[in-house]
Amino acid sequence: MQGQEASWTKEKQVQIQDPERARKSHNKISPVTRSNYRRVDHTTLPTTAPLERSRPTELLFLLDALVQMNNDNTADTSSSCASCGIAAVDDVKLKECDDCDLVKYCSDECKQNHKSQHKEACKKRAAELRDELLFSEPESSYLGDCPICMIPLSLDPEKSTMMSCCSKVICDGCSHANKIREASLNSSCPFCRELLPTTMEESEKRRMKRVEVNDPAAMTQWGLEQFVKGNYITAFEHFTTAAGLGDAMAHYQLAGLYQFGRGVEKDKQKEIRHLEQAAIGGHPDARFNLGWNEWNNGNTEKAVQHWIISAAQGQDESIKNLMFAFKEGKGSKDDLAAALRAHQAAVDATKSPHRETAEEYYRSKDNSNTEDC
Repeated sequence: MQGQEASWTKEKQVQIQDPERARKSHNKISPVTRSNYRRVDHTTLPTTAPLERSRPTELLFLLDALVQMNNDNTADTSSSCASCGIAAVDDVKLKECDDCDLVKYCSDECKQNHKSQHKEACKKRAAELRDELLFSEPESSYLGDCPICMIPLSLDPEKSTMMSCCSKVICDGCSHANKIREASLNSSCPFCRELLPTTMEESEKRRMKRVEVNDPAAMTQWGLEQFVKGNYITAFEHFTTAAGLGDAMAHYQLAGLYQFGRGVEKDKQKEIRHLEQAAIGGHPDARFNLGWNEWNNGNTEKAVQHWIISAAQGQDESIKNLMFAFKEGKGSKDDLAAALRAHQAAVDATKSPHRETAEEYYRSKDNSNTEDC
């Protein structure tokens, strides 16, 4: 066995040192055997000795090392503190930056120490995130659906009613159907079934009960009533509380107070901030106003984006502005056509047979009252 091994080693050395001899030796293979292989010209092989073969375990070790180096270079920086570099483990919890999603910190001290280095990148990323949120189309308007028929509520405030007992906004179709059903009974709320108030004083008492339990819709409605009476400071307080609870209408009303300086000092920055919050919450009029603000500032592209989104919520004035922008060379014909279709779809979505019946009933009732006068 040792002789065979020595002979094999000697033969390999001869092949490495003398390619010509290796070629001749290869030609000695029987024709049958040689036909099963592809002929290779060994004279083109290098004459220098090859590197020593590595053992499989060594190759695996080198491969693991390369993989580890690659993982270290592409490691997720969010898994460690951006300031001190400490990794997130069981006893170390990292918190994201307050304004962006680029970095995390293990403590307030690290956040403060890293503030100067992160300031510019944070500001840029925060603006990007804000725009992503602002220009994402909401699923529906801030009014949502009627809780009875589950059909989107119309933007026309004359076609729905807020109930003082539960602060639910009911469409005229459901309210009219409820009146017909309870014609011989005492009228009750279509939603919570509580008997309807018979006087304004009773209605206000019920609304105040909703305000006391921090119902944002009731607080906004109460703020509007105070605004009409000229109690701007009281209205501002109620709008602020309701806005803190996420009410889009409250944000919209606060923007108006800051715009005209009623109950507060005029503040353009706060006005825009509240308009943006209202638009994010699905208020089409707030987004319409944001579009005008961007247009006046020369940001026509953003203005058109705002009007496209508000038009898709059924806002009529946005369609007029998009037509105006198109005539001015801003926006494409395809965008305008798509906005028109989306607007019509939003308007059609608020229609139903029982709402049309109610509208016809109230229209005939108004006509009869006019004739009596």
